[in-house]
Amino acid sequence: MDQVQELINKLENKTARVAILGLGYVGLPLAVVFAEAGFKVTGIDPIQAKVDQINRGSSYVLDIPSEQVAKLVNSGHLTATSDYSVLKDIDAVSICVPTPLRKTGDPDLSFILSVSDSLKQYVHPGMVIVLESTTYPGTTREMILPRMEESGLKVGRDFFLAFSPERVDPGRKDWTTINTPKVLGGITPACLQVSKAWYGSALKTVVPVSSAEVAEMAKLLENTFRMINIGMVNEMAIMCDRLGVDVWEVIEAAATKPFGYMKFLPGPGLGGHCIPIDPLYLSWKLKTVNYSARFIELASEINTSMPRYTVTKVQDSLNRHKKALNGSKVLVIGVAYKPDIDDLRESPALDIIHLLGQKGAEVSYHDPYIASLRHEDINMESVADLESAVKSADCVVIVTNHSSYDYKKILADARLIVDARNALGLHGQANDKVVRL
Repeated sequence: MDQVQELINKLENKTARVAILGLGYVGLPLAVVFAEAGFKVTGIDPIQAKVDQINRGSSYVLDIPSEQVAKLVNSGHLTATSDYSVLKDIDAVSICVPTPLRKTGDPDLSFILSVSDSLKQYVHPGMVIVLESTTYPGTTREMILPRMEESGLKVGRDFFLAFSPERVDPGRKDWTTINTPKVLGGITPACLQVSKAWYGSALKTVVPVSSAEVAEMAKLLENTFRMINIGMVNEMAIMCDRLGVDVWEVIEAAATKPFGYMKFLPGPGLGGHCIPIDPLYLSWKLKTVNYSARFIELASEINTSMPRYTVTKVQDSLNRHKKALNGSKVLVIGVAYKPDIDDLRESPALDIIHLLGQKGAEVSYHDPYIASLRHEDINMESVADLESAVKSADCVVIVTNHSSYDYKKILADARLIVDARNALGLHGQANDKVVRL
């Protein structure tokens, strides 16, 4: 029996041993899905606190209940470690590490390269490796493959390498890791065949494509589409403001069209690890082939300007009430990058708080999911008494519209509100103390 068929058999009958490199918002849910499918899964992460928490049967990812983790740990289907040497006995590896941008705007592949360098020591015949970390087209073939082949093994014959973009949307209940269609592209046809057998044994839908590059590009298209459309509607909000037109009413009117229109909403900026960052990977890559991704650059410029635009709204609103921003008490409501999650990554609230502080405001915040902020020059705790904080604030800024907030109560108690999410809806319309984005 050849290496391909032998490994496929182990994957299909769930005797293959699985490892997930990186146990964050992507890795832990994927580890849970494979474990619940019947695989013995080892999660590997350099942060010992994460490892210890999982081994105690406790979850630190909001989408994964601790009870779910505890059950899998107790049954022996899930364990965690910081020791990469366990990879010598592993058949299938998924890489789920962060891919941030540097301050200069170029991709930071250090996490991918670090785990690849650790993995290459243990790559062996009959191993399949799937990269899930979002990156530019060509990364799997140009960065991962040469390192694995340093072992003398041949891809597509001895070991198998593929790319499958993560599509996790934290906080979402209808589309999760297990039922979101999984795009999958292999370095060789045999790589696709093997990785499809693996992912298809645990996930509901696998979408095979012709190459790793197509799979890498597909993820960037998804998030570039969203980034550009959000940039467009953010600029529409600015234009409507200049023209004295209610952008929220305009959007709802346009959304009544049953075809040819997809509803996007403006906001105080972009957050999360994907939409603000992923398209810039593509933009950077295209610069290496002497092409300027103009849509991406323009949308990024507009989106990154929205926190400052929001602060200007606060300043102008206070001014109309004969107050200076300098010295005013400003309460930011919601700092997570999107509603009903505890994820602070790239949240526009961080820029808004920083800018408000720069202009001399006395800034506080409240978020039911994030008890403290530790980011660069920001060191704050969420206010304990929301009602009191709202009543004492000169201006309340709604940055993240968590569903748990009683917006009618906030409206009744506040002196002035800048609503960057239209959280107040009709209650905020034509209300003298409400300014909407």
